[in-house]
Amino acid sequence: MNPTFPPFVPRRVWRLKWPRPVSAAATVLALIAVVLGLSPAPAQAAGLQQVTGFGSNPGNLQMFQYVPDSLPSGAPLVVALHGCTQSAGDYYSHSGWSKYADMYGFALVLPQTTTANNANSCFNWYQSSDDTRGQGEALSIKQMVDYARSHYGSDAGRVYITGLSAGGAMTSVMLADYPDVFAGGAIDSGIPAGCATDLTSALTCEYNAVNRTPGQWGDAVRGASGGWGGPWPRVAIWQGTGDTTVNPANATEERDQWTNVWGLSQTPSSTTTLTGGTTRAVYDDANGKAAVETFSVSGMAHGLAVNPGSGTDQCGSTGTYYLNYLCSSYWTAKFWGLDASGGGDTGSLPAPTGLTVTGTTDTTVSLSWSAVSGAAAYQVYRGGTEAGSTAGTSYTDTALNSGTRYGYTVAAVDSGGAVGARSSAVSATTTGYQPQCFTDSNYHHVAAGRAHQSLGYVYANGSSQNMGLYNVSVTHTLQETSSGYYVIADSGCGS
Repeated sequence: MNPTFPPFVPRRVWRLKWPRPVSAAATVLALIAVVLGLSPAPAQAAGLQQVTGFGSNPGNLQMFQYVPDSLPSGAPLVVALHGCTQSAGDYYSHSGWSKYADMYGFALVLPQTTTANNANSCFNWYQSSDDTRGQGEALSIKQMVDYARSHYGSDAGRVYITGLSAGGAMTSVMLADYPDVFAGGAIDSGIPAGCATDLTSALTCEYNAVNRTPGQWGDAVRGASGGWGGPWPRVAIWQGTGDTTVNPANATEERDQWTNVWGLSQTPSSTTTLTGGTTRAVYDDANGKAAVETFSVSGMAHGLAVNPGSGTDQCGSTGTYYLNYLCSSYWTAKFWGLDASGGGDTGSLPAPTGLTVTGTTDTTVSLSWSAVSGAAAYQVYRGGTEAGSTAGTSYTDTALNSGTRYGYTVAAVDSGGAVGARSSAVSATTTGYQPQCFTDSNYHHVAAGRAHQSLGYVYANGSSQNMGLYNVSVTHTLQETSSGYYVIADSGCGS
């Protein structure tokens, strides 16, 4: 018997087939990969770093991060979830998201589950203990977002989540559970939120799809959200028409779910044909901005659409469940407005040139740029979010935090109010110092340069306070009270 093992099969489906040997979880995963004829996915890839101590982690997940060099405070954050039998490193290497993290300037968080949670390393998207707001894996992923916002200064209004297969189903869960956290999502070969409550119903959702009314699907999101009344995340839905693992009808049910949440018709505002045999349907909100988009990839089997190459709209590498059609990560980033043009900009004016930081104080950043012919005004963006507007070619951003790095772009606005392309970004750091706190193991404090070790013990840099043994088991919170000077703050940051 040589079973095919897609990255979606829920927990315990195959557990009785292959008894688990008494060995480490990594050995189990490698054995499964051999049986399946798959190459074992690396736990981490070049540029990808594991983070520990990100929270109470009730879902027993692992957190990996990719943060581009010199990423300014106020940048967006993208969370990307792998499928079954995959890993964070596998998804990082193949999906193309790291390319756009570098190109567009955002932090990337890749949660990882293991065989300790699920025999097939799937996210448990169908178990109430893991798919409910404030519980299990859902809460662990939310804690990763909180950690990223605290440590990278990520823009709380520009946090996004995406995932493939079981990761796509978990993306549905997270968007429903935490619409107050995520500005947008992308569900790749996934399942609607609230479809399953156990293993049996999960298999029904996966292979047969469940047909409910848009109102019923919308109620599942509203019920999971903890009473949230909006605004709702903007959601992209990706599905191959040749998928025999996840019934393509699930994409229609997901569309019904999120258009209902937004109060929209299930009839698209527009449709276009893209490369790779892909049809995109757009569902605009009341302001004419896309709230929901569906991408139907003709003939594509189960997997994530990638398109290797050096072009701006090309990304990723092919492999098991990474299929060469078009770069889904590019189109998703564009839908969310992460691309250099800002996604929603529709004017014809060119991007301003010569954007320069002319001065900083503890609380302000001053900018100037070259005039654009035909511009009636200019919009200034901090970390991708509009900070203000001006009729001239200079602007001072105020009420900022001291000792904090910010990123800026600027766009010209024509007399009709249409916003043109955004400029290249510049970064500026306000003067002064803003104390920061970091919670991590002693080992990782040393690795991050916040502490040093001597004769097996760890001491905080600056204060030289004894933090205990040099290992990953002892955890402390350190507060940086001035540049390079750390004190133990286990009783509370700022206390």
